[in-house]
Amino acid sequence: MKVLLTTLNAKYIHTNLAIRLLYELNEAHEGLEWKEFNIKENKDEVAIHCANFEAVAFSCYIWNITQTLEVAQKIKLLNPNTKILLGGPEVSYEYEEIIALDHVDYIVVGEGETAFQEFLDYYPNPELVSSLIWKKGTEVKKNKEAPMFDLKKFQNSMPYRFDNPEELANKVLYIETSRGCPYKCEFCLASLDNKVRYLPNESIKATLLYMMQHGKVIKFLDRTFNIKKDFTLDIFQFILDNYKPENVFQFEITADILHPDIIKFIHANVPDNLFRFEIGIQTVNQKANLEVSRKQSFEKTTGIIKQLDYKVEMHLDLIVGMALDYWDDIKYSIEEVFKLFAPEMQLGFLKFLKGTPVRHKAAQHGFKFDPNPPYQIIESNYLTKEQLHQIVELEHALEIYWNGKKATNTLRYVTHHYSIFDFLLGLGHFFGTQKDFHKYSLTDVFDIITEYAKQTYPQDMILKQMIAIDYYLHFKVKPKSLFLEEIDFTAKNKMIDELKLNHHKYRYVVLTLDFDFKAFSTEQTIVNENKHLIIQYNGTTKAEVV
Repeated sequence: MKVLLTTLNAKYIHTNLAIRLLYELNEAHEGLEWKEFNIKENKDEVAIHCANFEAVAFSCYIWNITQTLEVAQKIKLLNPNTKILLGGPEVSYEYEEIIALDHVDYIVVGEGETAFQEFLDYYPNPELVSSLIWKKGTEVKKNKEAPMFDLKKFQNSMPYRFDNPEELANKVLYIETSRGCPYKCEFCLASLDNKVRYLPNESIKATLLYMMQHGKVIKFLDRTFNIKKDFTLDIFQFILDNYKPENVFQFEITADILHPDIIKFIHANVPDNLFRFEIGIQTVNQKANLEVSRKQSFEKTTGIIKQLDYKVEMHLDLIVGMALDYWDDIKYSIEEVFKLFAPEMQLGFLKFLKGTPVRHKAAQHGFKFDPNPPYQIIESNYLTKEQLHQIVELEHALEIYWNGKKATNTLRYVTHHYSIFDFLLGLGHFFGTQKDFHKYSLTDVFDIITEYAKQTYPQDMILKQMIAIDYYLHFKVKPKSLFLEEIDFTAKNKMIDELKLNHHKYRYVVLTLDFDFKAFSTEQTIVNENKHLIIQYNGTTKAEVV
């Protein structure tokens, strides 16, 4: 039987670990193939490829289920005999509407390893396949659940060996060392599996070594990578013994339980910014945390972040819309977390994923959410539609100006002198009145924040100068003069000569400021005095201050 394992990734650079693992376990099955598409590809072309198979198995998530079902429908129009099998977290819960669709034949719920192998072995007898949802006429059948898959069967696993090695460097590669999560956060599907199981250490290291040799960005899928101190240190040491200079490793870390030995190890051994830690803070409001069965010490988390922020690149996550999180609570969380100045601060919105307890408790808190993926909150007893819309605008401004590295000095300055929440809230709204959030130029970005600062903070000349500095520092080659003009040409050349700067190799911008920018950069303090700032361009890397 010709069977295709496939998925629609969110982006071309993403990879799907699930279909690689399933293919690896069943590669001896004659007629089994695997292939990845992405959600932006032409659906008709994807369907034409898939319709050549007797069965197509899709890996389904909130970001691709809509497109997957569209492709499935097109496949059936091209070849009604092709069977459609869906699996993955998006179809493992509340699947009734999906299995009722004419263009869906089977659904695997939960872990897919045992069920998929049985599907290949027993087809066309679906009644023999564990964890399978199927239709007999108009009746929906649910088979017995498969036993928990024995991860020891991955003893010799290396799922990326089926890829073209030359293509891996341009992809984000994912690896799992464990399954399950010890925590019970009610908004997360991982909370439904509280038994943490580890893959064989030998296969973890063999796969990781292969990924380091051929890939670049490596992300660990473990929900809390640092549960076991000795395991964490062992993998860290293995990485240090084998990594290449271009490698970057990202881990999901629960910061407030990070063991002191791990912190010491990082300080003593890990090169700066080789590791990225994704830390889910979600909210600083303890009442909101406890309402979703989540325990976290923000004080401890903050302490760990400050101990490591110059060694490890931090990505901090917040969730807007949780029960008992009112407007003022969200403002406080955003301001407190922003003060940590992590290179990336993600502001997400509560999603009511199928199967999660928070979805089942929606009525209790007056939650209304989009019935379509990704099931995002619309309003609740704690936030109105209008308030949520305002925070969406704030999130756009955060993404453009902070995560997009367009105005990092400006936003640091704002944090020390104003409310960063109020600033981003106003900036996001103003931006939306000027441009589409998904269609703007680099000039628009700086024009809009400059105009916003003029209108909202008309007396603050240092704020305007900060915006200009961010503009000039953003480029690799000297840009046109904007926002703050350079000093006189003759005075500029005289200064360059006196400082013996290499004007043959570099280009320069010289600005007159009302404060000492270097003092601000190092101490985050404003020293009011007239100073010149010299910015140097080499044409290949971002500009730097001389």
